[in-house]
Amino acid sequence: MTIDWRKEVEARREDLMKDLFTLLSIPSVREDELATEDAPVGPGPKAALLKFLELGERDGFLTKNVDNIAGHIEFGEGDETLGVFGHVDVVPVGPGWDTDPFEPVEKDGRIYARGASDDKGPTMAAYYALKIIKELGLPVSKKTRVILGTDEESEWKCMDHYLEVEDTPDFGFSPDAEFPIINGEKGNTTILIEYPGKNEGNLTLVKFDSGMRDNMVPETATAVVEISGDINAFEKEFEEYLTTAPVTGDIEVVGSTATLTVHGKAAHGAMPSKGINAGTYLANFLSFYDFSGSAKDYLTTIADYVHTDTEGKNFGVNHADDIMGELTMNAGVFKFDSSRDDNIITLNFRYPKGLTEEMIFDRISEKTANTSAKVIQKAGGKGPHYVSPEDPLVKTLLEVYEDHTGLKGHEQVIGGGTFGRLLERGVAYGAMFPDSIDTMHQKNEFISVDDLINATVIYADAIYRLIK
Repeated sequence: MTIDWRKEVEARREDLMKDLFTLLSIPSVREDELATEDAPVGPGPKAALLKFLELGERDGFLTKNVDNIAGHIEFGEGDETLGVFGHVDVVPVGPGWDTDPFEPVEKDGRIYARGASDDKGPTMAAYYALKIIKELGLPVSKKTRVILGTDEESEWKCMDHYLEVEDTPDFGFSPDAEFPIINGEKGNTTILIEYPGKNEGNLTLVKFDSGMRDNMVPETATAVVEISGDINAFEKEFEEYLTTAPVTGDIEVVGSTATLTVHGKAAHGAMPSKGINAGTYLANFLSFYDFSGSAKDYLTTIADYVHTDTEGKNFGVNHADDIMGELTMNAGVFKFDSSRDDNIITLNFRYPKGLTEEMIFDRISEKTANTSAKVIQKAGGKGPHYVSPEDPLVKTLLEVYEDHTGLKGHEQVIGGGTFGRLLERGVAYGAMFPDSIDTMHQKNEFISVDDLINATVIYADAIYRLIK
């Protein structure tokens, strides 16, 4: 029996777009300040989860809500279970959008909205793939679950809880990366360098604020500085600095107080070299001035060990593996307030085989030992993950990709972390193609309509080959 998967997807294009637009309209950013027992990571992710499960119920699937933090849509019977892991939460919006990020629009063949490519669009594509298999009444020998998370962009509380109370699938993929396949993922760990807010001398660092999440390159940074000396000279020097650096910014002076703002370029924290870190550029400028106390330690740590170094060379943690490539380091969050003693620099590392998170922690501790720093290992780190290209799962997914694109499939390893790593035989699979423009975690995020449709075609064929 030959199935024209493209014909089946095209027949459902309008419904697919409508359901996706509904999901994209839900602001599903994690909000800890609004979290409750009934909404563990905030009302937005819960609302998106409930809406997706509602779609599954509408289409006649078995669905399960796992305590408003995860859920699944189930189809088929069998001794083995294929897990398709997506997520409905999104990263914070950030500044500079041309449209409302939660009022999706289609223009020039693209769907613009936060979550369009990461990961509501790809998850909806995978869901529609399973919906097609169900509606065609195709015989299957295995069970499939589209598993929905609500905290992928933060701590993975959703999957921690889901896998505690539900059966773990035998194999599967996450539609949350790129084709042809991601069969390897670097380890992921986050280190906090904490400083007290002490100042001494003629300059006072009142506040320093940059970044929203560990896994995003900060696009904007702001500092408030009190100066007892020549503030006009300070203003002129900052303006000159902006002419020499790949950033923009401005300075506002009121009396002896200067407020400085720098704008860089956001990027996914797994690929920090693609961004321009506004936080490190602002700290680098301030580090040339005579701050003292822990404020000086804070600024010089950023300038000496973090600024323009996305490979951890200055900390001595740089390392490369033949298969997994190089370690990357993203300085994602900077928070300093002179009235507090828990000011932080947040460093997110994606590391290959050959390193451990303990080794990274120890080397950073050594480098900052002569400062007022306290180094903290953030919980929830994950080691490197790899599935052999000889695994039948990998072989099948690559064959489907080749059949529908005419391109040669090959293995890939990324620094990003996907739910694919939750399973021993788990990978990431699409939905970006080799020629797609990556806007994940950036302003004006979009997914190409062609990519959405093509991914749905591939997912339908792939899921059926895996479960028939």
